[in-house]
Amino acid sequence: MHLFSAMFLLVMLAATLCEALYPSPEEGWQIYSSAQDADGKCICTVVAPAQNMCNRDPRSRQLRQLMEKVQNITQSMEVLDLRTYRDLQYVRNTESLMKTVDGKLKTASDNPRSLNPKSFQELKDKVTQLLPLLPVLEQYKTDARQISRLREEVRNLSQVLTAIQEEMGAYDYEELRQRVLLLETRLHSCMQKLGCGRLTGVSNPITIRASGSRFGSWMTDTMIPSSDNRVWSMDGYYKGRRVLEYRTLNDFTKGQNFVQHLLPHPWAGTGHVVYNGSLYYNKYQSNIIVKFHFRSRSVLVQRSLSGAGYNNTFPYSWGGSSDIDLMADETGLWAVYTTIPNAGNIVISRLEPQSLEVLQTWDTGFPKRSAGESFMICGTLYVTNSHLAGAKIYFAYYTNTSTYEYTDIPFHNQYSHISMMDYNPRERVLYTWNNGHQVLYNVTLFQVINTAGD
Repeated sequence: MHLFSAMFLLVMLAATLCEALYPSPEEGWQIYSSAQDADGKCICTVVAPAQNMCNRDPRSRQLRQLMEKVQNITQSMEVLDLRTYRDLQYVRNTESLMKTVDGKLKTASDNPRSLNPKSFQELKDKVTQLLPLLPVLEQYKTDARQISRLREEVRNLSQVLTAIQEEMGAYDYEELRQRVLLLETRLHSCMQKLGCGRLTGVSNPITIRASGSRFGSWMTDTMIPSSDNRVWSMDGYYKGRRVLEYRTLNDFTKGQNFVQHLLPHPWAGTGHVVYNGSLYYNKYQSNIIVKFHFRSRSVLVQRSLSGAGYNNTFPYSWGGSSDIDLMADETGLWAVYTTIPNAGNIVISRLEPQSLEVLQTWDTGFPKRSAGESFMICGTLYVTNSHLAGAKIYFAYYTNTSTYEYTDIPFHNQYSHISMMDYNPRERVLYTWNNGHQVLYNVTLFQVINTAGD
């Protein structure tokens, strides 16, 4: 099986598994109770899954591991190709020298008397110039062994994929791809119709990695739907410009297979967010929001957030130039900040992702300096009362009704200093940077879903 055909097969098989998993009541939306209202519409009380069930399926994990293996083999082949091309150029450049030495040796062999001391020294010098060719040839032998090993890995991989294909049956993969795209669209539409739930719990912290830097941020794309599995990491909370992009969460955990982006403007704080392939961040020593597109490596737009405090005027309780916190949820892109006219209370603004224009603004009445961190879920802002151990999710502001309430939702602050906390609606988890550790938290949402039977 061709290497790239194997990769395509993996993607389609994984997508098929996801399609099979979504409808499962045991693994998906948990129905607590159901009833009918006066109009005959079904009212169901459910709890959303803690995270994407497809990610937890053993078969899907096996496919992801196989996909990563294919990607590693592909990368190894690319390295071999570049190295072979470079070494081949060197061999070609020494070809004329080798012909000269061969000619002189033939002349000396036919007529030994012609090899006087001067001619012998010239021949010796020519041979010396050929000595660097030896390690190149040695590298060729090493590469040949590696190619043999890669060929065996591809053969084994093909056998595994064939076995999986036989187990699952034959599929029209183009038809499957179209069905997966349709399912993604329907799921997104369904999420929008069903509305969102309220946060009832934060649990099961998983430490992904310890980076060594005390402050920073890390994230994946928050756009729904999206198949982008890249992870981005930004160390520090001010003057930084370097963003590391990892291909997968596994690569991020191991600190391998990454590329570097150098931002044209330094950032402030840790409240950055990736949305639909672009990084949104607060420009250092300003209240300007910058939209940086990763693929084109360019700034698409930047706009001042009118009246917003910056440069540690209104940070969270931990400081760190955290005046402006950008985030995304199921309903779109948000900015959390404060202004002098709002007396330091948290302000929520919904942003238009393309132009960064403010669409609507709410004054929560909660003092920002008393907040440890905050995050948005389904249009609701949740605020912690501290960034240290013992903190709780203490306050919630509902933008759909412009009302608030005080809450008492604990979470385990394992490393005692959270400097970044953001919700990812694709995975229904919280991303946190906790005293140099990158930690994921599962969330539980309580929902009341009204359906009209469509």
